[in-house]
Amino acid sequence: MKNITTIIITLNEEENIEACINSVQKISNEVIVVDSNSSDNTRKIAESLGAKVIVQNYLGDGPQKAFAEDIAQNDWILSLDADERLDTNAVDAISALDLASSSYDAYSLSRKTYIGKNFIKLWYPDRLFRLYNRKKCGYTQEIGHASVNATLTSSLDGDILHYSYSDYPQMINNISKFSFRGAKMLYKKKKYAKWYDPMMHGIFVFLKKLVLKGGMFHGRHGWNVSVISGFNTYMKYAMLLELQDENKNSESLL
Repeated sequence: MKNITTIIITLNEEENIEACINSVQKISNEVIVVDSNSSDNTRKIAESLGAKVIVQNYLGDGPQKAFAEDIAQNDWILSLDADERLDTNAVDAISALDLASSSYDAYSLSRKTYIGKNFIKLWYPDRLFRLYNRKKCGYTQEIGHASVNATLTSSLDGDILHYSYSDYPQMINNISKFSFRGAKMLYKKKKYAKWYDPMMHGIFVFLKKLVLKGGMFHGRHGWNVSVISGFNTYMKYAMLLELQDENKNSESLL
């Protein structure tokens, strides 16, 4: 077992949390679950497995993942979402590290994403920095899809298994949340949209996934993900236009 603190953010993850925690037990001597007021048995299950549970209103993806760093007993942090878990190759790769003398800021792992039981080849390998030294780097403060900002890095063999959605309807139902979050991020960065941007960006992402990334060769799942990704982007820019209109209207009343 390594001197690694695993941090997991949760909200109503009773179906996933046990498998997630179990996957890190061999390489992590501390597990901290940051829970956003779950109404199911997530916290109870996590505590029964020895995790330290902290309840924290959701701060956004980056801030929520970084929240527990200050109370972690270790400098090396492994960050996972509740619907993720390490495969045996990843566990072996981390076990082989000498972190006490490591010159790297962070290590990346590939992520293998599933929709239901279907492996989505279009999204693989999707390498992410998830094992990092909190004294040298940490998560960016984006409210959506934050990442670890590291300089000296290395890659590890093995996968993070990501059971993202139980089916396509669930994926589609999440578009509103993620596209609005993306629109808020763009608006905060003062990146404004024209009337044609939703269609232009949506078509670009669709073709990028389908043609440039090879989704057309991955069967129906490649096509499904390409279409849904394009629609998600379309809605992000459509919502950005709505935010711009709301701001103009509020200014006109002053």
